[in-house]
Amino acid sequence: MDLSPFERVGDTVWRIPPVGAMRVPAVLYATEGLMRDMDDKVFEQITNVASLPGIVKAAYAMPDAHWGYGFPIGGVAAFDPDEEGVISAGGVGFDISCGVRLLLTGLTRAALEPLPVKERLADALFAGIPAGVGSQSAIRLSAKEMDAMLTGGAAWAVARSWGEPADLARIEEGGRMGGADPAAVSSRAKERQRGQMGTLGSGNHYLEVQEVVELFDDSLGRAFGLAVGDIVVSIHCGSRGLGHQIGTEFLRAMALEAPAHGIRLPDRELACAPLASPLGQRYLAAMRSAMNCAMANRQILTHFLRQVFRDILPEARIDLLYDVSHNTCKEERHDVDGKSRRLFVHRKGATRAFSPGHPDLPEAFRAVGQPVLIGGSMGTFSYILAGTFGSEVKSFSSACHGAGRAMSRSQAAKRWRGQDVVRGLAARGILVRSASFRGVAEEAPKAYKEVGAVVDATSAAGLARKVARLVPVVCVKG
Repeated sequence: MDLSPFERVGDTVWRIPPVGAMRVPAVLYATEGLMRDMDDKVFEQITNVASLPGIVKAAYAMPDAHWGYGFPIGGVAAFDPDEEGVISAGGVGFDISCGVRLLLTGLTRAALEPLPVKERLADALFAGIPAGVGSQSAIRLSAKEMDAMLTGGAAWAVARSWGEPADLARIEEGGRMGGADPAAVSSRAKERQRGQMGTLGSGNHYLEVQEVVELFDDSLGRAFGLAVGDIVVSIHCGSRGLGHQIGTEFLRAMALEAPAHGIRLPDRELACAPLASPLGQRYLAAMRSAMNCAMANRQILTHFLRQVFRDILPEARIDLLYDVSHNTCKEERHDVDGKSRRLFVHRKGATRAFSPGHPDLPEAFRAVGQPVLIGGSMGTFSYILAGTFGSEVKSFSSACHGAGRAMSRSQAAKRWRGQDVVRGLAARGILVRSASFRGVAEEAPKAYKEVGAVVDATSAAGLARKVARLVPVVCVKG
C-alpha cells in the first residue's frame, strides 16, 4: 500500500486526516512492513467508513486489516445514535458473531505423544464434529425451538444439556445477547439454519487441538489457567447460514432505503440505516439473534468435543477459558473527550478487548483483563492476549482477531494443492482432517500474513498484552 497519504504518528500508528467527505480521521495500527503489505483497498474502505453519519472519533483498522465487504476486515467504528449515527450490515459482515472459543483440557503434550492416540483423536474429532460446506448435524430445530435458540443463545443450549452452567460465565454477554427478536429474522434464514446447529461450516472455520509452547507473562498465564506444555482446544466458527442470510437481506434493504434517509453511500457495500430508524432497529434485533445463534452453535460444538474426549482421553477435563466474537455491533459506553457516551461499536474482524477492571468482564478476569483469542492460519501459531489499559482511548477497546489474509482463496487454490499441504503439515507433526482438499489449499498457511508480526504490532500499539503462544497439533477443517 502507498504510505504517502498517511501521517506517521508512531512506530505502529498511522493517521489519515479528514479529506473530502470524511467526517473523522482514519487510524491504522501496524508496523511499516505490515502497512506496505496491505492491499490498497484498505485505504479506500477505511476512509469511506470515516464518511458515514454519526461516526465518533475515528475509523480504525487493526494490524491484520485487509480488503472486506464494505468495511475492511479488521475495521472498527463507533456511532452515536443521538447524532444520527448509523448501523451498517457491511460493518458487521455476513458471518455474524463469528468468533473463537478456547477450552482447557487439563492434559499435557505427553498425553498425545503416542502417534496412534493422536491419530485416533483426529479421526474421532473429524467424525464427531460436522464440518464442510453445507454441513449438517443430527439436531433439527422445530419452529418453536428455533425461536427459543435465537433468544436464548448458549444459555438455551446449556438448558438442553449441551453444555455446563459454568460455561456461561466465560462467554461474552453471559452466553445470551439481549435485544434479539426472532420475528426480525426471515423464514429463509431460519430454514437455512434448521439443520446446522453444532456444525463448523467451511472457509477459515476450524477446530484445533493446540499446545501452549510459550508464556509471555507468567502471572497472566496463571490467571488464565495456562502453563507451557498444556493442551488446549480452539473452536472458530459463527452463525452459519442464518447469519449469511441476514447479512444478505439487510444489505439489500439498507442500500434501497439509504436515499430516503438522505444517506449518500460512497460504496454500495457500506449500506447502512440510521440506528433510530425502523430498519436499523430490525437489523439490530436480527443481528442479535444471529449472535445468539453463533454462541449456541459453539456451545453445542463444545458438547460434541467433550463427548469425543471422553471416549479417547477420558482423563481430560474440558473447561471453557473464554468465548469471544469478532463480527458484531455492540451497544457500549465509552469515554469520548472526557464524556461517557452511548455508542454502537462495529467490530468486523476485530475482537473486543476490555481492560482490567471493566464492569462487563466476568469476575474471573476482572483483575487481569479480558482474554483476547487470536487464531493463526492452519499450521502456524495462535495467540492468547489480554485486554490492557489504553485500548479504550486508542480503539474503543478493540484488538486484532487473527493473521489476516495475504491473498484471496482463489489465488491460494491455484498456488497449492490440498494434498501437499496436508502431507507437509503431517511431516511437522500436525494432523489435518478436512472434508475438502480445495478448502485446505484455500487456507494454506502462507495464504495468510505472519501472525506473530500482527500480534507484535497489536502489543506494541498498546491494544492488548501478549500472554501465550500456541502451536497446532490436530486441525479439523471444513
